Amino acid sequence: MIEYLRSAFAALVANKVRASLTMLGVIIGVLAVTLLVSVGDGARKYLDDTIGGIGTNLLIVTAGKRETKGMGGPPLSSTKPLTIDDVRALERQGTLLRAVSPVVQGGGSVRYQGRTRDVSVIGVGPSFADLRNMHVAIGEFVRQEDLDGRRRVVVLGRTVVRELFGEEPALGKPVRIAEGRFRVVGIMEAKGTSLGFDLDDLVFIPATAAQDLFGKDDIGSIITAARAKEDVGQAMAQVEEILARRRNGEHVITIQSQDDLLQTFNTITSAMTWVLLCIASISLLVGGIGIMNIMLVSVRERTREIGVRRAMGATRADILWQFLLESVLISVCGGGVGLGLGVAIIMTVHRFAPAIPVQFSPWIAAVAFGSACVVGILSGVFPARSGAQLDPVEALRYE
Repeated sequence: MIEYLRSAFAALVANKVRASLTMLGVIIGVLAVTLLVSVGDGARKYLDDTIGGIGTNLLIVTAGKRETKGMGGPPLSSTKPLTIDDVRALERQGTLLRAVSPVVQGGGSVRYQGRTRDVSVIGVGPSFADLRNMHVAIGEFVRQEDLDGRRRVVVLGRTVVRELFGEEPALGKPVRIAEGRFRVVGIMEAKGTSLGFDLDDLVFIPATAAQDLFGKDDIGSIITAARAKEDVGQAMAQVEEILARRRNGEHVITIQSQDDLLQTFNTITSAMTWVLLCIASISLLVGGIGIMNIMLVSVRERTREIGVRRAMGATRADILWQFLLESVLISVCGGGVGLGLGVAIIMTVHRFAPAIPVQFSPWIAAVAFGSACVVGILSGVFPARSGAQLDPVEALRYE
């Protein structure tokens, strides 16, 4: 085998330019596989980290039965809407729940001394900040007294503070949201952007004040969390049982867990990764066709050499291994170069553009390099067999 490899390497060195151009197709193919699959893998990790960063063991409760797989859709049946009393019932009876908060969402303009900012207004309870892993940097968050007293207080995100107040202190200042007058009691920590949403461009008010502001008697949803990861399933059942008792035994609510969201996004990103892998594989296929073409030319050019070797005692297997190893060597060398370039590009992206979700994993290297080896074998089989089956006498007569 070593002698075969030495002979294959010598043949490639003797035709450096042709061998390099042949490798180019494999280099591009392996580079494409490495980069595109790394993008898909990076997107999956980014979504996992992002969803994990919004809190742990979360459950989101909405009124009406929906399909809980995927992103959810409109209710399949109407029912009694969720209320603040439902939240209080879960707080009292939910022994497996760590915290509970109502959520009332709406939009409006926040105004301060002639400056206006259109924002998302979220009515919440005091547990919302802890549940969503969002914390106050200055002042305080919505308190239970604010919720019970329907007080018009507001906690501003960093972007809202910057746009409305600039360098001026915002704490304690009055602002107008829609037609209501609110007092700033807190400023949130900077959270940045998540899944395309600016988490700093939000304002939080008591859910009861949001009901008054938007003219609602109900709440949009309830957010809660199980005490432990292993309790999520039982906590979902407990929430459904508590709310069903308040609805005359009707199970007409939808509970979506954090794991449901993760599963949905992982399904999407996995499908995207496979699509990208298939697209990149086309480049490898083209590279393999190029190797086969060059190897067929090589067999024709070296027909007389084959005849001489057969006359000196070489078997058909010797000829087959010689050309097959040449094909594999071209592909493996091209795969190594392509993989090296891919790793270098990924490291450069990590260094100079860390916001781009590119994730390199060992399995990507194994897939890319393994694909190059398979392409080399498949591309070399036909030319190698053609050379091995040449008649020695006819090969010696070939000009």
